[in-house]
Amino acid sequence: MSGARLKHYGWGREDEGMTVEEQAFVLGRYRAKFTRDAFETRPVPRLEDLALRAPRVVPPTSLAAFCTSERYDRVAHAYGKSYPDYVRAMLGEYGNAPDVVAYPRSEAEISAVTDWAGGVSASLTPFGGGSSVCGGVEPRVDGIRYKAAVTLDLRNLGNVVEVDQTSRAALIDGGAFGPSLENQLKPHGVTLRHFPQSFEYSTLGGWIATRSGGHFASLYTHVDDFVESLRVVTPRGIVETRRLPGSGAGPSPDRLFIGSEGTLGVISRAWMRLQPRPKFRAGASVRFDSFFGAARALRAIAQAGLYPSNCRILDAQEAFNTGAADGSVAIMVLGFESGDHSPDAWMARALECCADHGGTQEAAKTGDAHLEGAAGIWRNAFIRMPYAREFLTPAGLINDTFETAITWDRFESFHDKVKAATEQAILEATGVKGEVTCRFTHVYPDGPAPYFSFHALGRHGALLEQWRAIKNAASDALIEAGGTITHHHAVGRDHRPWYDRQRPELFAAALRAAKRELDPQGMLNPGVLIDP
Repeated sequence: MSGARLKHYGWGREDEGMTVEEQAFVLGRYRAKFTRDAFETRPVPRLEDLALRAPRVVPPTSLAAFCTSERYDRVAHAYGKSYPDYVRAMLGEYGNAPDVVAYPRSEAEISAVTDWAGGVSASLTPFGGGSSVCGGVEPRVDGIRYKAAVTLDLRNLGNVVEVDQTSRAALIDGGAFGPSLENQLKPHGVTLRHFPQSFEYSTLGGWIATRSGGHFASLYTHVDDFVESLRVVTPRGIVETRRLPGSGAGPSPDRLFIGSEGTLGVISRAWMRLQPRPKFRAGASVRFDSFFGAARALRAIAQAGLYPSNCRILDAQEAFNTGAADGSVAIMVLGFESGDHSPDAWMARALECCADHGGTQEAAKTGDAHLEGAAGIWRNAFIRMPYAREFLTPAGLINDTFETAITWDRFESFHDKVKAATEQAILEATGVKGEVTCRFTHVYPDGPAPYFSFHALGRHGALLEQWRAIKNAASDALIEAGGTITHHHAVGRDHRPWYDRQRPELFAAALRAAKRELDPQGMLNPGVLIDP
């Protein structure tokens, strides 16, 4: 990984981004989509030109060694990576930038910052890599209940502390970034094997706090599956759960903090279940005339108990947009891996399921089928996608995604309703026909996780309002049709209205009670999941 610092605007580090050729490909797709030769592009303010309010609090001398109010730190911690975050950053709107950013080096320093922030009536926002796409790390405070905003960046807590080879587990600091975590595990011959799209720029604590979805498209779909025990710093003290392979002793304390999004405490360490490093792989790309045909094949694979590590399908337009196909066929990217045995028999049976539903396997040229052909093209596009938004947003283009989950019996009608509602919202919001595509990211025996992308020609001066109209319509449609507001992107503030509709009200009351007990002042990430 590059040694350059993370961008204050954009994805990744300051010396990273899409190549000229990649930018030309992406923009070419949009020119063709909207029959435009060029787009009106607005400049993004330079870091030195941004206006920030003076810090409203100053840390005491005892904390000064690991706290800062420097311009870059405040700006880089003001937003996550959602579409509205990019728009407001492009407009130079940094009124919600934190007053102080703390980089604790120990649990004791986390507790010290928590105590100080409570004493000065500041909000406290835990921060991993800042890759949130749902408004989960922006310190929005009202200036009345909260007199200031402090962000707690855990990057200095990034060690693999201990590896238990016998139980195949490791104790890992919450601030460990994906690449560092894996590099520290590699000499032990093991891997966490959790690779969200944000892998390079997100942390273990962030994955756990947001119930991140990772590399495995079936069986081990969420980080939940790997958590063995947690250690959490709360305003009331430390919570440490017992390390066990499983337990039937009441509601799980781990589950209370997994998905809590920084509202109940700061995840400082976790024992995580590990996997042997893969030695055997099998991969294939399969073409289908119908997206629904591909979905039925994937249902057969999921219900056969084959549990592929990768089994994503792209509708015809999604496959075209990424360069994986010509727009006439849907694509399935299929993969199996193991650290113990050959997966060839599982792959053979999965391909039989595909053939039963009209799938045609793309011929592989080498033994690395997962890295070539449509599979390889899509894999590269998937990894590079986040870099596109930093030049598409200034061009006035609205490109965003939302993901959900639904049972198989409702999927086809659900897909059509959500897609139609989103397409209509794009037309009404922008006056120009847009595009909505779908792919699967994860599958279960009882249903898939559809992931929708939408593309619209926006108008500078109205981008936020146009985006919000489209996002609201899509969210309304998926909730009304029985889906979840998010499968793995978390709730944050952007999904909060629909999360409130999805969860039972008595559960919300119980969650508020837990919040009051663990965080009496309501200082941790206010506005996320529950109100203080």
